Amino acid sequence: MIKSMTGYGKGQFVGNDATYSVEIKTVNHRYADVSVKLPRALMFLEGELKKYVAQRLTRGKIDLFVNRETAEQTQLVPVLNEALAGEYAKLFRSMSAQFNLGAEIPLSLIASQRDVIQLQEVNIDEELVRSNLSNALALAVDAVEKMRAQEGAVLQQDIQQRLDVVEQMLTEIAARAPQVVVEWQQKLHTRIERLQNGIEVDPQRIAQEVAIVADRCDICEELVRFDSHLLQFRQLFTAEDAVGRQMDFLLQELNRETNTMGSKSNDAELTRQVVAIKAELEKIREQVQNIE
Repeated sequence: MIKSMTGYGKGQFVGNDATYSVEIKTVNHRYADVSVKLPRALMFLEGELKKYVAQRLTRGKIDLFVNRETAEQTQLVPVLNEALAGEYAKLFRSMSAQFNLGAEIPLSLIASQRDVIQLQEVNIDEELVRSNLSNALALAVDAVEKMRAQEGAVLQQDIQQRLDVVEQMLTEIAARAPQVVVEWQQKLHTRIERLQNGIEVDPQRIAQEVAIVADRCDICEELVRFDSHLLQFRQLFTAEDAVGRQMDFLLQELNRETNTMGSKSNDAELTRQVVAIKAELEKIREQVQNIE
């Protein structure tokens, strides 16, 4: 079953140390682009989270949000963010000099700025955090995959219906193509009869002209290749892996064969059918852009 790249999932796990919440949002993207936002205390897990998500969700722009609410009994201590405090001190001194205030910068002013003093746990248990967060993350990814599968089923149904329409039009083209040469031959004979006026016409020459036109209008190879590409496309519906890129490639090939049929077409009805097929292929391409 194919999967969409659009999805949302949320997972929560309550541990002895804290409550872990994970939210995941995914949208279309050519590759797997994982972005993680998590508390500073959990930054050591950023690489592991990205790797896990990229393995489960192979394509899409993936935004991962992690929140951790510590339990009441957890011991916290205030910690100074020295770099940030230094920047605030530098800024306030610069402002004092610029406006000629000449006053000392009080410690309370710097300490009151956001994130200068932060509360952190004492001796955080990294293995416990890793285990508990993994549980919440797995739940969130499961929810995303479920939604992407549901969206993919809707996309698959729409694409299959459009492929059925394309195949029907292809059958009509295959039936119409041989008649084009016959009708052209009849028109040629009619014109010659009108213009002949006693002039002898070489039947071999006429047969040669008809053969040239028949060769130029022959689309048998294009029909065979088109049918082969359609078969490969349908087989992707049951693939286990991500198939979005393969579908996109096959659509390019289908468009190529359609364009060739159009360039060889010497008939208004064939041209109409070719244009209709291109319109359906474009609608399918729009849907494929959202497939993993």
